[in-house]
Amino acid sequence: MMKRMGMWLAALGLMLAVSGAQAADVELGPGDVIKVQVYNNPDLSLETRVSESGTISYPLIGVVSVGGLPTAAAEKKLAQLLQSGGYVKQPQVNIVVTSLQSQQVSVLGQVNRPGRYPVDGKRTLLDILAQAGGVAADGGDVVTLLRKRDGKSLREQIDIVDIARKGDMARDVDLQSGDVLYVERAPRFYIYGEVQRPGPVRLERAMTVLQALSAGGGLTPRGTERGIRIKRADAQGKIEVISAKHDDLLRPDDVVYVQESLF
Repeated sequence: MMKRMGMWLAALGLMLAVSGAQAADVELGPGDVIKVQVYNNPDLSLETRVSESGTISYPLIGVVSVGGLPTAAAEKKLAQLLQSGGYVKQPQVNIVVTSLQSQQVSVLGQVNRPGRYPVDGKRTLLDILAQAGGVAADGGDVVTLLRKRDGKSLREQIDIVDIARKGDMARDVDLQSGDVLYVERAPRFYIYGEVQRPGPVRLERAMTVLQALSAGGGLTPRGTERGIRIKRADAQGKIEVISAKHDDLLRPDDVVYVQESLF
């Protein structure tokens, strides 16, 4: 399932790359690199970085505050300053953000390309996961979203497989600068005893004991499906031993023991 999800997110990433040519009117901030051009005035072309105080130094005008302004508003401000200073009549200013550093989200954990990604315009959780290369093979189905709103730290868990299955795009939330996505490792159980491949195994949804035997490669010639035991920790961490039926559901970190046949 997660392999298919990763392919789907990767395909979504290709669509985003195509749509990236149509840049959104982003809000400028410290660290952003912008390219300014004035029509018919090549001497006024400039590529510069927005300072920590949100300003740029521009020819003829001097220091201009652009931090917090959308690109369209910054274009209008520069045009007004050029015109009011008598430098250019009816200037047509164009600003292109070549490196968006001020508005980014962090993607951590089990993704193919963890790192920081720009929020250039409207970007949803699935958009950013696609840019990060999708969920890795060991990644789980649930993404943890950490964010700050009105001075409060918020934590939300979002089931991305459920979004795809149900088409519930309302759960594909819009992200803002400073948000953090964390993809945990998929839950596991452990199987040992008379199976072909003992060891840790990815726990799929609604996985039964019989399916666990299959995931372990099946029984050895000496193994038996009778008398299977599950060792499971309770809420206090105490280990209990459960006599398992074939259709019993497994839980994360369960330890399944397959006995040797007596005959």
